[in-house]
Amino acid sequence: QVQLVESGGGSVQAGGSLRLSCAASGRTFSTYNMGWFRQAPGKERDFVAAISWSAFNTNYANSVKGRFTISRDNAKNTVSLQMNNLKPEDTAVYYCAATTKSIYIRSDYAYWGQGTQVTVSS
Repeated sequence: QVQLVESGGGSVQAGGSLRLSCAASGRTFSTYNMGWFRQAPGKERDFVAAISWSAFNTNYANSVKGRFTISRDNAKNTVSLQMNNLKPEDTAVYYCAATTKSIYIRSDYAYWGQGTQVTVSS
């Protein structure tokens, strides 16, 4: 099992940047594929980005490609999401998630953090 705690959320103006971090407990973090998802009020939880256990593979939602970068540090048990050129439509609660299966299938993510709020004002 792995426990996840997100941090780094906040309020920023459009065009600004934020860096989200997710700290994982457990000695097996390096065996998990990791993902970031987000949920805006009244909407479903959507995929944002994912990274494989080795960091060899990454995947991004079309809406964030070129603006967001996912990375991980297996020595520190952390995964990060650097968000640049933020837009009001990026406003949501952002969740970190872990899976031992494919990074591409949302239903395969078995472990979730509590979420961190990101608010982007125009």
